[in-house]
Amino acid sequence: MSRPPQFPVKKLISLSQHQADQIRDYRFDERIDSETEAIRKLIEMGLEAARKQKDAG
Repeated sequence: MSRPPQFPVKKLISLSQHQADQIRDYRFDERIDSETEAIRKLIEMGLEAARKQKDAG
């Protein structure tokens, strides 16, 4: 019996070259194994910052 996928929802997004470069640099600076994981971490950080900003305002 197989386990359900850890990340069942997939999204396709377009990035500017500058955004792609920044993600690549973040990934290597933080020594993250995959670009996908780096993007997940950046999204989580952005969502957390947005929550904090909303709570403060």
